[in-house]
Amino acid sequence: AMATMGADVVVTGRNPERGELAVEEIWAESFGGSVELMLADLAVQAEVRRLAEEFKERHDRLDVLVNNAGLVQSTRTETRDGIETTLAVNHLAPFLLTNLLLDLLKSSAPSRVVTVSSEAQRWGRMDFDDLQSKSKYRGFPVYGMTKLANIMFTYELAERLEGTGVTATCMHPGAVNTRFGTNNGGPMTLLFRAFKPFMRTPDQGADTVNYLASSWEVEGVSGKYYSDRKWIEPQQIALDPEARRKLWEASEELTGLKVTA
Repeated sequence: AMATMGADVVVTGRNPERGELAVEEIWAESFGGSVELMLADLAVQAEVRRLAEEFKERHDRLDVLVNNAGLVQSTRTETRDGIETTLAVNHLAPFLLTNLLLDLLKSSAPSRVVTVSSEAQRWGRMDFDDLQSKSKYRGFPVYGMTKLANIMFTYELAERLEGTGVTATCMHPGAVNTRFGTNNGGPMTLLFRAFKPFMRTPDQGADTVNYLASSWEVEGVSGKYYSDRKWIEPQQIALDPEARRKLWEASEELTGLKVTA
């Protein structure tokens, strides 16, 4: 949709073959718009850093950053950085990538950061003593916690960016019929398959993303959580400045990134 609007689009992916197929499909449907692939495994912090540097080497502006990559896992695993994988991909990757690209976003202002969250955040609990779920791991509640983290990150980011011309919003796409969740075996995969006939299409799931990324109606709107193009209230903890600050500082520690502004 963004390429069809005339935007120069850069997509990220881990798999070069699937990534190139996506680029070809976008290019064809946008009638020859500018579409580019950058490879990176967002579970690995060194690759997130390389992605940010590579983007800045190739491009001198960034109008919209959409943080969309995510996963849910039925069993606990760790990345090569020693971070619980769901937390690493769903929260720490967008936290790190956004902050590494902030200078470019600011110099490109007015610009926007849109982060895909989920209403699974309602089932998430923020345990600052065990963010990596070492003492107790349950796949969907951990996923919900990371989606809550997306919202807390967005609200905190919006406050920190006030006056810069860069806005930060997040959204719930609904249950979307993609390959999401099929990496799991057992009951979780069966559950996702059972609900596929009732899920939204990818186009429907992306509608609010595109709205927040491009619509004049939300120009200047920041620090809000949306569903179906409407602002909704998240969990109360997302509105707590102290809790948001604690999550931000924990994220800085886990990524080795000290944000100066």
